[in-house]
Amino acid sequence: MTTTLAAPAPAGLFHPAKSLYRFTILIFVAALSFGSYFAYDIVGAMAPTLVEDLKAARGTVGAFFTAYSVAAVLAVLVGGMLIDKLGTRKASLMFSVLVFAGAAIVWQARSVPVFFIGRFVFGAGSEPLIVAQSAILARWFKNKELALSFGITLTVSRFGSLFAFNTGELFSSYFKDSTIGWLKGYRAGLFVAVAACLISLVGNLIYVAMDRRAEKILALKDAGGGDKIVLRDIKEFKPSFWYVTFLCLTFYGAIFPFTNLSTDFFVDKWGIAKTAVTGGGFLHQVFNNFLHLFSTAGGISSIIIFASMILAPFAGRLVDKIGRRASLMILGALILIPCHLAMGLTKINPVYPMLALGAAFVLVPAALWPSVPLIVRKERVGMAFGLMTAIQNIGMAVFPLLNGMLRDWTKSYTSSMLMFSGLGVCGLVFAILLKRADRREGGVLEGAPRKVAA
Repeated sequence: MTTTLAAPAPAGLFHPAKSLYRFTILIFVAALSFGSYFAYDIVGAMAPTLVEDLKAARGTVGAFFTAYSVAAVLAVLVGGMLIDKLGTRKASLMFSVLVFAGAAIVWQARSVPVFFIGRFVFGAGSEPLIVAQSAILARWFKNKELALSFGITLTVSRFGSLFAFNTGELFSSYFKDSTIGWLKGYRAGLFVAVAACLISLVGNLIYVAMDRRAEKILALKDAGGGDKIVLRDIKEFKPSFWYVTFLCLTFYGAIFPFTNLSTDFFVDKWGIAKTAVTGGGFLHQVFNNFLHLFSTAGGISSIIIFASMILAPFAGRLVDKIGRRASLMILGALILIPCHLAMGLTKINPVYPMLALGAAFVLVPAALWPSVPLIVRKERVGMAFGLMTAIQNIGMAVFPLLNGMLRDWTKSYTSSMLMFSGLGVCGLVFAILLKRADRREGGVLEGAPRKVAA
């Protein structure tokens, strides 16, 4: 679906050339990362309990995320090249299996070292799967509703994060005295993570079947590049790509490593409750936790995710209409700085800066990820997403570990928040440089997209 179709108007409502088919595929493509988002964030959501039950330092919990990202750095560039070489179907299935296996190892882990192994395997599949997901969206939606498709995908994915943050400590407390070993305490949440990853694997299988059917009917090639992947092809990437990439590194470095331990931060500094106090059955307690989004530590941590989940499709649609991608990235990066400073240096209720961070987390990803197919050749989209995500995960490996270690060394999160605000400053600089580079390269990011026939 990378070019317009020259064939006569197809018959049948569910023909692969129809919008209904394209958006049905989008449902299952969006589901690819639902499980990995839940499994990634459930560890941070249960950080206070993990610190207690595993007798682990905050630095150890941060290192769980570092293990994930180290694997991602090693795997994701290779994953992007595999997508270009093998196509999205084979590559995405391989990554989905790794995600499921890694989540299962973490669930069954009886010791911290095995926990690390599981997170490593999980990271080796999760980030390349997101790269594959991005390449799939570029294949089906470029020159159509590309930013909207990214927004919808982010909404579905982040529902996994929202669910994790608002149920993590609840799983731990509700199943604390369970007589079933594999469902006792925090392991109940890890079991749900395995189930969520299985749902994503099933969604991947359905996508593969639908994409294969479209390939046969429309005589399309599977997404991917040429027969040979050459690393020196990276030299062809424009300056705008590198500015987008380093903005990605700094922006996400100021968001996800922060949320990895934000539940513990809110408990530690403000004494906010881990879960909402209520009676009734487990499902009633889950529902009640969502109702107390602004008064529990996990709920406040999920405000960023909740805001982006609700607004991402609208932001994506806005970007499709007006362009202004570099300008939106400047605004989003600028918002980060006072938010982190306010939480680090004042006693202001964290709900307010978290709402502002949610706005930034709507603006930047909606403009950032759909920019890549516009500034690199279509044959190198998979490789570009892989390189970008690999560099992003260098920060995702370093900053969670630093966050936890700074907390252990200083006995507060003030130093961590200064670090995150500094990343916001760096992101702002890269966003400004991006806008200048885009102007020199023809303004493809700032201009509204041209209408292309469906």
